[in-house]
Amino acid sequence: MRNEYILIMELKKELQILLWMVAIFLAIFFLPIESTVFTTAVDATLDLSRWYAREHVILCLLPAFLIAGVISVFVSQASVIKYFGARAKKWVAYTVASVSGTILAVCSCTILPLFSSIHKRGAGLGPAIAFLYSGPAINILAIILTARILGFEMGVARFIGAVLFSVVIGVTMSLIYRKEEKAKREEQMNFPDVPETRPIWQTSLHFFTLVLILVFANWGTPGAGDTNSAWHFIWANKWYITGVFGLVLVWSMIYILKLKPWQVLIGAVVTAISALLFANPLISMVVGIAAVSSIALMDQSGDGENREWILSSWGFTKQIVPLLAIGVVIAGFLLGSTHDDVSIPGVIPNQWISWLVGGNSVSANFFASIVGAFMYFATLTEVPILQGLIASGMGKGPALALLLAGPSLSLPNMLVIRGVMGTQKTVVYVLIVIVLSTIAGLIYGAL
Repeated sequence: MRNEYILIMELKKELQILLWMVAIFLAIFFLPIESTVFTTAVDATLDLSRWYAREHVILCLLPAFLIAGVISVFVSQASVIKYFGARAKKWVAYTVASVSGTILAVCSCTILPLFSSIHKRGAGLGPAIAFLYSGPAINILAIILTARILGFEMGVARFIGAVLFSVVIGVTMSLIYRKEEKAKREEQMNFPDVPETRPIWQTSLHFFTLVLILVFANWGTPGAGDTNSAWHFIWANKWYITGVFGLVLVWSMIYILKLKPWQVLIGAVVTAISALLFANPLISMVVGIAAVSSIALMDQSGDGENREWILSSWGFTKQIVPLLAIGVVIAGFLLGSTHDDVSIPGVIPNQWISWLVGGNSVSANFFASIVGAFMYFATLTEVPILQGLIASGMGKGPALALLLAGPSLSLPNMLVIRGVMGTQKTVVYVLIVIVLSTIAGLIYGAL
């Protein structure tokens, strides 16, 4: 009997392999390479993937992984639980989580390693979800750009909606999974108050230095004709400002992390030389991050926290990057590549989207929310995309619905969230965002 069972299982396994081989063969055999729609969608996939790799991975994700490592290693679990944990005061947890986006100028993918880190450290589900949503949604740069390009009214509506959504979504998720949160709260009641290994101001300084490097390295291009504003001044000098915070990071690594000064200074000099030789911020960022990582990994002093920082960052990288890559490829093929002055349609034509989101019907707002939820928007790119859609006849209600659903969600984002908190919670989270965005769009469009 046992031998028959083993034989059946082996046959089942071999049959599965055969079916996969047949499916892949048929997919290749019947590739519609003569179809313009298909070849254009392939072009869009490759263009979006290349643009994402050039413009987003090095300047956004790599610093974000280092920041996530800081949270995971240098910020004690007791501190996370104090402000975000299941036993934290609700008003403190949700206030801190809901305003985090004003500090972090990040998109739906860059927020993922930070969310994964605080979730891993014991943050309550509600505050963690509020943080996940607010990070991209309440990006202060995006709010300002929305007000300037799409109108003051739309900017205010987006800000109010995003702040309220972050709290409502977090509270709703906490209520839905209240039994699980209760068990987590009871478990955390027994956690000992482990003292910080260093003063909190030192950890905060190191953390926010990395955050500000991330923010200014990704400072968005000002609007056309805007040459006198503070925004334009920062954009024109953003690499000098980023360099200043790079020097602060050098100081932090020497005096806070206690790394060997001669190693840190050599790393800083090599990074500066790369900036002068190549005049390419992408190269300088890679050199700088490689220097930081190498120096911390070689550190043999203390309790190994510095090495653990980089190893933790690498752990987040391994977890998140493959899923993001898959998501970007799928999003590019289905929805196309739209960035800067490039607009290449995917399998689903942009004209269909414009046609489906005109007016202020329930279906238009619902469809705009769904498209926004699955489409990938890098930081600030949603504004020019919406500008084009509005010019093509998109209603203001669906426009707001897309603004509230889009920056905080994307197909790559969903794949990673599923890996962090499971399929069921991810589906519930996405549905709540879509429903709330639809309602907000209906209300705004009726005003």
